[in-house]
Amino acid sequence: MSAGAMKARRALPRRLAMPAALISLAAGLGSVVPAPQAAADAAPMVGSPASSAGPASPVTVYVANNDSDFVAPIATATNTAGTTIPVGSDPVDIAITPDGKTTYVANAGAGTVTPIATATNTAGPPIPVGGGPVDIAITPDGKTAYVAKFAGAGTVTPIATATNTAGPPIPVGGGPYNIAITPDGKTTYVANLVSGTVTPIATATNTAGPPITVGSHPYNIAITPDGKTAYVVNQGTGTVTPIATATNTVGTPITVGSVPENIAITPDGKTAYVANAGAGTVSPIATATNTAGPPITVGSHPYNIAITPDGKTAYVVNQGTGTVTPIATATNTVGTPITVGSVPENIAITPDGKTAYVANAGAGTVSPIATGEAQGSKRANERAACGRRDQSQSQRKRSRPRGQRYIQDQVAQHSNSAASGRCI
Repeated sequence: MSAGAMKARRALPRRLAMPAALISLAAGLGSVVPAPQAAADAAPMVGSPASSAGPASPVTVYVANNDSDFVAPIATATNTAGTTIPVGSDPVDIAITPDGKTTYVANAGAGTVTPIATATNTAGPPIPVGGGPVDIAITPDGKTAYVAKFAGAGTVTPIATATNTAGPPIPVGGGPYNIAITPDGKTTYVANLVSGTVTPIATATNTAGPPITVGSHPYNIAITPDGKTAYVVNQGTGTVTPIATATNTVGTPITVGSVPENIAITPDGKTAYVANAGAGTVSPIATATNTAGPPITVGSHPYNIAITPDGKTAYVVNQGTGTVTPIATATNTVGTPITVGSVPENIAITPDGKTAYVANAGAGTVSPIATGEAQGSKRANERAACGRRDQSQSQRKRSRPRGQRYIQDQVAQHSNSAASGRCI
């Protein structure tokens, strides 16, 4: 996941993401590894660098379908899906280089990463990494992609983006699941789901530092925009652990709600929002004091969160109710829930902040939401971009996406007790 982004990802990776330069979202639409879209990301069209001045650049959202092993590009200007791009087996996460030229797709089933040239939407030769890759994060300079591999010995593989070659695997902890990189690009933090630790990696040398003990089942990491604090969501203990990046020391765990899954930090770095899937709430954390405010009631099984570029609204994806709840960050009050598709899992917001895209795992669709209409009751239009037939929520609960089953199987191999009832 990129710096400061929520990488979401994920009942196993469930996210939708856009490049760090464009959106501070880590998993965005594509990371939830739901059947329809294992991961999604958005990138500026090549040759049209994003700029705060002048007209907005064209943006493409990439949605990974881990049932059919392809990635679908969606042109946000028209909300139309382009020709699907075949990738490897069980794509579960996507990351895009800061210059927007290359999309990298983690194929958990194939043990590979597929690079896609965004100028032509063509896939290059798969890059072998092994070990069930589940998460990708790219350094701010775009030179290295770090790939977390959940299976096997617990390693992270660096890929040189200039040549698309994999370097020697870096040993970390058991079940590496999520990655975040500091804004200065000097340190990569890896959440090890099985061992309950976070491993810091010095990007200059690709060497791992001593593991940092956090809570049970660290599921997600987000780093503040100033790079001073990494917040680790501990799914098993219902806490968030702050890590001072200057010293890699942990602060007092912050109690949030039951089964926290993903986290997003406002652009000004003042508040971190945590989605508590088991409680149906969102916990706001004041980063100045590392204290949690009163929980905000949203829908059933809130999984993912995205915050608008101006920091005024946090959008919460509620898997259980098929809705998205907008939260006004100035007052932490909720607006009218927005109905989307069945089992929504990931969300990403365009760089201009005008549209949020929601990946609906149960329906195999993507719902665009005009953020200016967020408080209204108008239903978002669903776009069948992922090529999967609709299924009911009960069907979705009985049959988990391949990516989620994959992670659960691997957890069972690492530990005698896989986290039953948890969305991993």
